[in-house]
Amino acid sequence: MIVVIAPEHDMEHELNILHQLFDEGLHYFHLRKPHKSLKDHRAYLNELDVKYHNRVVVHLYHELVNEFDLKGIHFQEQHRINHIDNPGRYFKNLEMYGKSISSSFHEPEVLGNCYFEFDYHLLSPVFSSISKPGYKGRGFDVNHINKTIIGMGGVSIENIEEFKTLGFKGVGVLGGIWNSNEPVEAFKKMKQYFE
Repeated sequence: MIVVIAPEHDMEHELNILHQLFDEGLHYFHLRKPHKSLKDHRAYLNELDVKYHNRVVVHLYHELVNEFDLKGIHFQEQHRINHIDNPGRYFKNLEMYGKSISSSFHEPEVLGNCYFEFDYHLLSPVFSSISKPGYKGRGFDVNHINKTIIGMGGVSIENIEEFKTLGFKGVGVLGGIWNSNEPVEAFKKMKQYFE
């Protein structure tokens, strides 16, 4: 399983590259644009071919699942801490039938002890980040946790095999795609490891 996270700031040809990634079999695209407003998020989604909406997971403005046929919603760590204790109230006005729910974690113990059943969990940083200089990897081994865990942090074609060895069911990649000279080729190579 490969999760591609949107670059924080818009890039040249971003939507063109994204359409190519979808065409090559990307099934999990996390729309994480912390500097964009709800209106900007709508505009971004409207620029995407509608046939790919069901592969998009939103980090912010979860109410967009009511407007677009999205794959699901993602809870960043603090948002999960703030809301998941009372999920009934949080999900009350969201049309979540058939949608995925995921969350970010930064400690394997917290992930392992989380009672809420997320469809998958992003754990970082496994290796030192490509997109966030100074964000040092911690080499988490999750073989002992019986949950679907996606490793993030420093994902590259050179270390992708190590993620499998450490017990991850997939990788979440940002810099390894968007900082690459050939993002589509990088994705295709990574995808081969998790098919």
